[in-house]
Amino acid sequence: MKTFNSENLVKYEMDEKQIVVGFPNYEEAENYAAQNLGDLVEVGFKDGNDNPMITNEASLVSRKMHFFVEAGPEYRFIHSADPAFREYADQLQERKSDLDEESPEEKYFANAEIEISEDPIIVLKNNEFESVTSRERSKYLKQANVYEIGVSKPLED
Repeated sequence: MKTFNSENLVKYEMDEKQIVVGFPNYEEAENYAAQNLGDLVEVGFKDGNDNPMITNEASLVSRKMHFFVEAGPEYRFIHSADPAFREYADQLQERKSDLDEESPEEKYFANAEIEISEDPIIVLKNNEFESVTSRERSKYLKQANVYEIGVSKPLED
């Protein structure tokens, strides 16, 4: 798990407020809101573009979640912060090793593509692996509705 870096945050201006997204987990968003006199909000990206809107459709604030993707009942998006991610990532590394016919040493010391990818998301279709994508890229896939926890604060002068 990477260390939180505020430089990874994305800032938008909406309705005379600054909306900040890109938090690695709910707790970091909470801390950022407290330190910057902001409020936690849910931000939706629903038009296949990077156009945010304030919403509560995924109930992220009440569920204390930081990220959720809705792309229909057959799809499941598993973020790197999701406890299930490690299980799927391990299975994918094992399958990759088998396909590559690597030695046992290489299997256990295999490259860590999934771990070092930028904020990886595993995409399942009908509970079967489909792809690995990024949090940012998920906004443009499968007509997905992407929801992130954000912090709303007054614009800085």
